[in-house]
Amino acid sequence: MIKYESIIYGSQSDRAFIVEVPELPGCMANGQTYVEAVTNAKVVISEWIETAQELGRDIPTLKGRLLYA
Repeated sequence: MIKYESIIYGSQSDRAFIVEVPELPGCMANGQTYVEAVTNAKVVISEWIETAQELGRDIPTLKGRLLYA
């Protein structure tokens, strides 16, 4: 599994956890628990990459960890 940076946060209004994958435009997942959200994100990342490959689109390379913020 290729590991992309993920941003995970809680949504009070939805009572769920949201996972965004900034390096893959539009790639997001959610879940009722932290573990469920991360598990769903792994599936969505794989599907995002698979779809991009089928469409002949570039797959972003991992940027790695930020050295500063």
